[in-house]
Formats: sequence, structure tokens, C-alpha cells
Amino acid sequence: MGAEVLRRVVTRVRRSLRIRIKRLNEKRWQILQCAVAAGLAWLLAERLLGHSHPVFAPIAAVVSLGTAYGKRLRRIAEVTLGVSIGVLLSDVLLQVMGSGSWQLAVMVALAFSIALLLDASTVFVNQAAVQSIFVVGMVATTGIVWTRWLDGLLGGAVALVVAAVAPAAPLRRPRERAADVMRRIAVLLRAAADVMESGQGEQGFKVLADARATDRLIRELQTAADEGMGIAVSSPFYGRHRPSLQKLADLVEPLDRALRSTRVLVRQVAVAAHRGRPLPSSYPPLARQLADACDLVASELDVGKLAEDALAAIQAVGAASGAVERTDVISADAILVQLRSIVVDLLVVAGLDQMMATDTLPPVEDV
Repeated sequence: MGAEVLRRVVTRVRRSLRIRIKRLNEKRWQILQCAVAAGLAWLLAERLLGHSHPVFAPIAAVVSLGTAYGKRLRRIAEVTLGVSIGVLLSDVLLQVMGSGSWQLAVMVALAFSIALLLDASTVFVNQAAVQSIFVVGMVATTGIVWTRWLDGLLGGAVALVVAAVAPAAPLRRPRERAADVMRRIAVLLRAAADVMESGQGEQGFKVLADARATDRLIRELQTAADEGMGIAVSSPFYGRHRPSLQKLADLVEPLDRALRSTRVLVRQVAVAAHRGRPLPSSYPPLARQLADACDLVASELDVGKLAEDALAAIQAVGAASGAVERTDVISADAILVQLRSIVVDLLVVAGLDQMMATDTLPPVEDV
């Protein structure tokens, strides 16, 4: 028992470590961008503007860039304006009121108020307040009203320039993540088919546990889509990819539905096996045929194509689902309904709208 627990712990640690290393590798370019932007912002403020300690320039650059590509232009603008307003307000009031606890409270209240009056985002509001605190509490120096404000603007400008230089990898990542989702659905469908044939409830619940661990795939897909669109919008070098990236982003919702439907299917198969409910012999081949169609969609995504070429294969599964043998076992009907739901979701992935995809399925034969 102790050895089994130790084995599970080691397996989880290794899996967690692999995920963390993978995440670090995926973000290494963003990390490099932030580092270069920070150094460049300091250098330019020091050499071009003649500021001796231009700390707000790298702060604005790094906070603006962050470590993600999604909505970068908007975040850069918000952070730059937030930093600039907070710094400028604090610098001006510092000359009038000096520094101290009550002055700090007044400046933070004013920074929040101005940001909210401008109907700004949370990022904007927080940066305005934080920079006010930083000016008064850490670098309270009078006589240099415009220096720190100019540093903040310079840092934001550097962030804009650096953000325009992006690798092509995040443009490929959305389709790679979409392909991962399709392959995972195919694996679960084949595993569900095996459970249908074996009737082993324990095996079914193991498959169900695997199915419940798939939420991260959709989160990764959404993040990848946001990052890809962020690059297409912010970089002048990749604007031509925006239409294709938008099409991939539009796949997130139907892929999410398909994965959810697959989890429900696996659960119903596991429960039916656990309770010994008989299922028609035509259901496992239908699930495997659907898995083959998922693999075809994944293969198309891998080579940079959308799933239009897989439409015929998905429609063939839909046609077959209307001709399978029926039974009066309610759980069997529920499984068939889920298989057909997945077909509809895949038809949407292949380019049909929801109504057309639903109408494409033939009616099922009566019991």
C-alpha cells in the first residue's frame, strides 16, 4: 500500500514538473522580451533623457508587457497611462504638500478618483494608485516634476516597440492546442468503446477519471487563441494572420462543447457498465468511427488547415448514428444521444452553423 502511494506521488510530481517546464519553455520569449525592454527603457531614459535613476521606465515597460500576448496593446496603453497619471499626480502634489502619511493617503485617493472618473479598467486604476505610493513612499524627491512622468511614458513606448517583435510560435499554438483537444476526444471515445464491449465498471470509472482531467486543455486552447490574436493585432509583421487566427478562436466554443459531451458520454458508459446494463453491439464501432473522424480533424489542424476536409467523415458518422440498432434500455438511448451530440459539435468545428449541423443528422430509427 505504501509503495503504491509513493508511486502515485512520484507520478504526480513528475507530471507537474513536466507541465511547469513546458510552460517555462513556452514563455521564454516573453521573458526575454520583458528583460530586454527593462534594460532598454533604463538605457534610453539614462542616455537620451539624462535621468540618473530612471526606475519608472523599466517598471512601465515590464508591467506593460507582462508574460502573455493576449490584448497586449490595450494593456500597454492602460499601464502606461496609469503609471503616468499616478506618477505625474504624485510629483505635482509632492511639490505642494511634501511627503508623509496623510499626503500619501490624499494622493492615493486622488489617483483612484481620477482613474475611476475616466472609466478606466482595474489595471489602469491599480497602476495609478501603486505608482502614487511608490513616488511618495520610496523616491520622494522634489524638484523633478516631469522626470518620473517622462520615464513612465518612455517605458510604455519601449514596450510598444518590443511587443511588435514576436515569434511565430504563438501563431501556431492555437491550432496545435485545438489538435490536442481533438486527439484527447478520440482517445476517450475509443476507451469508452472498449468499456462498452468489456462491460467492466472499474475500467469505465478509470476512463471517467481521465476524462475529468481534461479541463486544462480548453484553458490552454483559450490562452493560445488569445495570445495568437494579441500578436496579430499588436505586431505589424503578423497582421495578415488575423483572419485565420479568428477562425481558430471561433473553434474554442464548439471544441469545449464536444469535450464536455465526451465527458458526459464516458460517465454514462461507466455507469451502464457498473450496473450491468446491456448496450447494442453497434455502439462501440460507432464510437470508434467517430474517434477516427476526430483524428482526421486533428491531422488537418496540425498542417495548418481547418476541418473542412473532415466534414464528409463526420457526416458519415452522423448518418450511421441514425441506422444503429435500438433498445428499450434508457441508458443506451442516453449514450446514443451523446454520440450524436458530439457529431453535431464536430460538424460545427468543420464549418457548419449550429442549426445546419443539427439538421444534418438523420432521425434515429424507432425501437
